[in-house]
Amino acid sequence: MLKTLGAQIKEFKKDSFLTPVFMILEVLMETIIPLMMASIIDNGVEAGDIHHIYVMGGCMVIVACVSLFAGTMGGKYGARASAGFARNLRKAMYENIQTFSFSNIDKFSTAGLVTRLTTDVTNLQNAYQMLLRMCVRAPISLVCAMIMAFFINAKLACVYLIAVIVLGVILAFITIRAHHYFMEVFPKYDDLNASVQENVSAIRVVKAYVREDYEKKKFTQASKNIYNMFVKAEGVIVFNNPVMMAAVYTCIILISWIGAKMIVVNSLTTGELMSLLTYCMNIMMNLMMLSMVFVMITMSIASAERICEVLNEKSDITNPEKPDHEVTDGSIRFDHVTFRYNKTSDTPVLDDINLSIASGETIGIIGGTGSSKSSLVNLISRLYDVSAGAVYVGGKDVRSYDLDTLRNEVSVVLQNNVLFSGSIYDNLRWGNPDATDEQCRHACDLACASEFINRFPDGYNTHIEQGGSNVSGGQKQRLCIARALLKDHCACPSQTATYFNFRRQYQCG
Repeated sequence: MLKTLGAQIKEFKKDSFLTPVFMILEVLMETIIPLMMASIIDNGVEAGDIHHIYVMGGCMVIVACVSLFAGTMGGKYGARASAGFARNLRKAMYENIQTFSFSNIDKFSTAGLVTRLTTDVTNLQNAYQMLLRMCVRAPISLVCAMIMAFFINAKLACVYLIAVIVLGVILAFITIRAHHYFMEVFPKYDDLNASVQENVSAIRVVKAYVREDYEKKKFTQASKNIYNMFVKAEGVIVFNNPVMMAAVYTCIILISWIGAKMIVVNSLTTGELMSLLTYCMNIMMNLMMLSMVFVMITMSIASAERICEVLNEKSDITNPEKPDHEVTDGSIRFDHVTFRYNKTSDTPVLDDINLSIASGETIGIIGGTGSSKSSLVNLISRLYDVSAGAVYVGGKDVRSYDLDTLRNEVSVVLQNNVLFSGSIYDNLRWGNPDATDEQCRHACDLACASEFINRFPDGYNTHIEQGGSNVSGGQKQRLCIARALLKDHCACPSQTATYFNFRRQYQCG
C-alpha cells in the first residue's frame, strides 16, 4: 500500500523533503527560546545586567523570526506537497478507471468510485500534510524539550517522563478505539452518495410516482448512519482533551511544588523553573498533537486501502503483445462461445453459441428481456471477454486486435446510451472528432434525427444537458444512433447504400 501511494508523490518529492526540514528548524528555534528566557531572568534581571538583557532579547527576536520563517515555509511546502499528492491520486485513479473493462467496473459502485475520488482523497491529503508537518514536528519537539528538561534538572524532568508514558498509553487506547468506527464510516459515505446520485439522475421518475418522501427518508437514514458513526468516534476522541489537561495541570502543580522547594535550598534558579514550566506545556501539547496525528492517520488508513483498491485494479482485458491494427472486413463469427459475468458462476449467460455473419449483411437478433442480446453484442467489440470459445471479426480472434483499433471499427448503440453536456454537434462528434457539419447532418438524416433537430431554435447547436435530460427518450436514442453512424466516417456518401438499409429499420416517422 505504501509503495502504491508513494508512487504518486512524483514531482512533489522536493516539497515533501523541504517540509520536514523547515519543521525541524522551527522546533530547534522554539527549543532554544526557553533557555534564553532563563538566561535573561537569572543573568539579566536578578543580576541587574541590562546589557545582557538587551543582547539576549535581540537574540530572542532573531530566533523567533527564524522560527516564524521556518514555520511559514513548512506550511507552504506542506500544502503544495499534500495538494499535489491529492491531485496525482485523483489523476491516477481516474486514468486507471478509464482502462477498466465492464467486468472491472462491475466490482465498484459508481457512488463508491465517487467517494474514493473525493472524500477518501481529501482524507489522505490532510493526513499526508499532518504527516509531513505535525508527525515530524511533534516528536522532535517532544524529544528536544525532554532533553532540555533533563539538562536543566533531571529530577524534575522525571515528572515529565512519567506523565508522557502514562499519557501515551491512554492516548493509544483512545486511538485504537476510534479506529474501529472510522473503518466503518466510509462505506456509509458510499450509501449516501448512491442515494443522492439515484435521486438526482432519476428525479423525473421520483416525481412521476410521487416518491419524494420515500427518497427523503432514504437520504435521511444514510445521513443519520454517518452521523451516528462519527458521534461514536468523536465520543471516544473527546477524552483526549480532558486527559491531556489533567496531565498538564498535574505536571505544573508537581513542578511548581518541587521546584519551589529546590529554589529555597538553592538547587534550582527561578529562570530554570520558568524554563521547565515552558517545556512542560511544550511536551504536553506535542503529545496531544501526536494523538491527533494518530487519529487522522488511523482514519486515513481506511481511505488509503479503498484508494489502493482502485489503483491496483488491473483490467482483465488487455492488448496482446503484438496486436493487429487492421480489420480487413466486417465478417463476424461466434465459435462455441460461452460467457459468464462472474467467472465462478455455474450458469453461463451465453452457452455454446455458434453464429456467422457475412460482411455487409444486416441481421436482427431477437430475444426476450434478459436473454443476453446486449451481452452477445458487447463480445464483438471485446467489452467483455468470452469464458470459452472465440469471437472472430474479419477472420481474426478479437483478442488478437489492438483494443482501440477493434472498438473504432465497431459502432454500438446500447440500450442505456447516454448523451453528454454540450451541443448536438459535440455529442455527434463523439463518434468521429473530425466529422464535418455535413457528415453530422447526413448521419442524423440516416438516423431519422434531423427532423426534430431542425425544429429546435438553435438546430444542431442546441445545448444538451447532462445525460440528455432535455430531450425525449426516442430523440436521445436517435442521436445515439447518429453518433454510432459517424464512427470512422461511416456516414460518408460512399457508404450511403449500406446505411439506407439501416435507416429503413427506423422508418417510424
